[in-house]
Amino acid sequence: MSQFDPNRGRGGNDGPPDLDEIFRRLNQKLSRLLGAKPPVTGGSPSPEVSPGGIFRGGALAVVGVVAALWLGSGFYVVDASEEGVVLRLGSYSRTTGPGLGWHLPYPFEKVEIVNLTEVRSLEIGYRGSAKNRIPEEALMLTDDQNIIDVQFSVQYDIKDAKDFLFNNAAREKDAKDIVKQAAETAIREVVGRNKVDFVLNEGRAQIAVEAQTLIQQIVDRYKLGIRIAKVNINDVQPPQAVSAAFDDAVKAGQDKEKLRNEGQAYANDVIPKARGLASRLMEEAEGYRQRVVDNAEGDASRFTSVLSQYAKAPKVMRDRMYYDMMQQVMSNTSKVVVDQKGGGNLLYLPLDKLMQQAAPGANPAQAASAAAPAPAVAAKPAAAAPARSGRDLTDRAGRTAETTGEE
Repeated sequence: MSQFDPNRGRGGNDGPPDLDEIFRRLNQKLSRLLGAKPPVTGGSPSPEVSPGGIFRGGALAVVGVVAALWLGSGFYVVDASEEGVVLRLGSYSRTTGPGLGWHLPYPFEKVEIVNLTEVRSLEIGYRGSAKNRIPEEALMLTDDQNIIDVQFSVQYDIKDAKDFLFNNAAREKDAKDIVKQAAETAIREVVGRNKVDFVLNEGRAQIAVEAQTLIQQIVDRYKLGIRIAKVNINDVQPPQAVSAAFDDAVKAGQDKEKLRNEGQAYANDVIPKARGLASRLMEEAEGYRQRVVDNAEGDASRFTSVLSQYAKAPKVMRDRMYYDMMQQVMSNTSKVVVDQKGGGNLLYLPLDKLMQQAAPGANPAQAASAAAPAPAVAAKPAAAAPARSGRDLTDRAGRTAETTGEE
């Protein structure tokens, strides 16, 4: 069949179906769906559907499909870690939890899905690594007027979806610009209250805790719906221009601490010894004092008792005291000169040798030599010695007689 055949497409057995027939059947079905009367039976031909009716039926069908799609666009799904905030004409309407939800389709309502458990991170003072420093963010002033370089990061999440959406005038996603401003304000205030040595050495953990608390207070004051999870102090160091001077200062501080520890160790060694020596001297002095006091009291008591006896018999007590004194004096000397009446020889008694012989452990040879009789002394020297001794004894006897006569 030629393509210019006028019977082409009219339902012949050897050609495609007639398009008019297909369109007619489609209109009939739509008319029945829309409530049109069915065609008359009995062999009479069905009434023709007007083109206006066909257009109206098709428009209604399209409207129905569009309406169904429009209403279906209001369905949404909220995950377990999320919350849905429904906005009606731009104003807050309600907050929905996890699960399937529906809202009036656009433009009446829309839903904002906010992830509450996602931890967002913000770097301040650096980007990516410590080498990529941002001086305008990292440099800050301490309490003792020193400049220091602090690099830290802030981790936060969302605790209130409504406040996060409606009280947040952030220009960046996840409100990083507002959190950054609050973090810089807090860290500068905390560092400004502490000395540079504390910030550089042992105060990092405390500064991180105080900065986290202060940032949370700032965002809560603004009602941003943000919770600060953690503040990490990554690096604290002096500026590169003065790092050498800071190293020298740190070394000097370490030397100072070392010398202080050595001095403390020496003090711990010397002070207890000095205290022990002082305590021993105090004890010895106390013992000496007690001994002197006791001796004095004993002497006083003995003198009192002797005085009472002397008052009863003065001569007897004088003689006894004289003999006791002579015995005490003579017992401490090793040689004694004896005056023999009517003799011209001086007898020399080696009492020191005799005492050594009487002492335990004496040498037998020395004892034998001490026991040998001493040779006689020459008469002339011996005569001089007894003369002096006799004169002394005569003077002593005269003094004794005078004393007796006075009594």
